[in-house]
Amino acid sequence: MPVRYASPYPIGFAHNTSSRGRRRPQRHKDVLHTQGGHRANDFRCTSCRLDVSLDAPGTAHRNHCPNCLASLHVDRRIPGDREADCRGRMEALGMSVRPDGEWMIIHQCISCGELSANRIAGDDNPLALVRLALRPIADPKHASRALLTL
Repeated sequence: MPVRYASPYPIGFAHNTSSRGRRRPQRHKDVLHTQGGHRANDFRCTSCRLDVSLDAPGTAHRNHCPNCLASLHVDRRIPGDREADCRGRMEALGMSVRPDGEWMIIHQCISCGELSANRIAGDDNPLALVRLALRPIADPKHASRALLTL
């Protein structure tokens, strides 16, 4: 005789057992939204799923994850304008240094291929920044592969 386990469904309830058609109920989220439907003081990273505060030390417009340095394609020309139509995920390609010594993260949009430079923030993961800075030394063909995708 097979062992029966307790089911959360009533006896005789027929439910879809395929994982494709089944949706779990979502938990209630206590999030305040602005008029545009975005969260007011934070965002969730599309790469590592970390909840990131928009209040970043050292920058006025937080647009990348401090943990994995991934970003979203939200700005068109001016930092903070949030006018880009693409909204694709941007991958951190490398680092650049301004003449005044400030580090910049070079991102490339996975959807449209556009490149952008973003200031680092005070709470960015130092290990991730160093890994990104050393990437051309560790993989000399990385830069040429990135240029070929343009």
